[in-house]
Amino acid sequence: MDKLRVGVAGLGFGGEFVPIYKEYEKAECVAVCRRSEKELNEFADQQGIEKRYTSLDDMIADPDIDAIHINTALLDHAPQAIKALKAGKHVASTVPMGMTLEECKAIVEAEEESGKNYMMMETSIYTREFLYFKKMYDAGECGRMQMMRGSHQQNMSLPGWPEYWYGMPPMWYPTHAIAPLSEIIRKPIRQVRGVGSGRIREEYAEKYGSPFAAESVQMYFKDSDVAGEVTRTLFDTIRQYRESFDFYGSEKSFEWEQCVDEGPVIFTGYEDAEHIHVPDTDYLLPDEIKHFTLKNQIIDDQHVSFIQGSGHGGSHPHLVQEFVTSCLEGRKPHVSAKVAANWNVAGILGHESCLRGGEIIDMPEWTLFED
Repeated sequence: MDKLRVGVAGLGFGGEFVPIYKEYEKAECVAVCRRSEKELNEFADQQGIEKRYTSLDDMIADPDIDAIHINTALLDHAPQAIKALKAGKHVASTVPMGMTLEECKAIVEAEEESGKNYMMMETSIYTREFLYFKKMYDAGECGRMQMMRGSHQQNMSLPGWPEYWYGMPPMWYPTHAIAPLSEIIRKPIRQVRGVGSGRIREEYAEKYGSPFAAESVQMYFKDSDVAGEVTRTLFDTIRQYRESFDFYGSEKSFEWEQCVDEGPVIFTGYEDAEHIHVPDTDYLLPDEIKHFTLKNQIIDDQHVSFIQGSGHGGSHPHLVQEFVTSCLEGRKPHVSAKVAANWNVAGILGHESCLRGGEIIDMPEWTLFED
């Protein structure tokens, strides 16, 4: 194949990726899918997409589509990914991979049996901040990695979210906090130990049998003396939204900004600290899609226009490039099913450890990926 022909399912968040697929010379967005026919047609007319589906099953059955990009409701990701893989389609899926160990394992098995690619489109490892630090770390500037922390804090207590969200255990949606830690040392998590803290309102707690307002999980990595800790909040805990990581090395360390637009901090020397500006990552991308990394576009002195597709720290075009090229080159994507399973299952078992009072739990063998 010269181009990967992609069908995008779910046009809320998923709509951000359609312009990137359209402009990337190695891909085509040949179809879109949304349950609401009116909203489907409005979006497809705007983007100039001819093939339109209100049924994902019908889009999966289309022989002219090579890959399905899933951006649907949280609980649907795993069943839809499994169905598409078994139908012989490559699959890109937004997070999380699945809600149970059984779902994650089924995707690992379906990827292997089908010979097709599954890629979890984890934004946190393609942000400006992560790629900035990774370049520094890979060059040896940070010395020995000594400690890692991640967090994803959000307060979803206000009405307006889909009902399934309310009361969900924080660590069931874990990967934005976990992925940067595993990825920077490129080691799988081998053990987890969780601690739950606080209590959410009773009507939330009853839904999933999960009382905790915050969950923190310590993680031990295979073949590494470095440990990590991640914290997640979803309800009844006040903080400005944050997806963050902190990395501490023997020569340099990186801490996420405390408040939006404050800038992250690099620590050097003994205790020297400097707020930094993290540049865009357009230089890593082909010319036709590099503009999707830009934070915004100045129209004039008074107006700023945000570029569709440039969200999540400029990560979206990097995700598209990796998914498309991995399929065309016949190799596993960087966040393959096994890698995705490791990051997702660490959260699921981390929550289980919280319920068991901090018991250490071993990760399943089928999640211990190797490069």
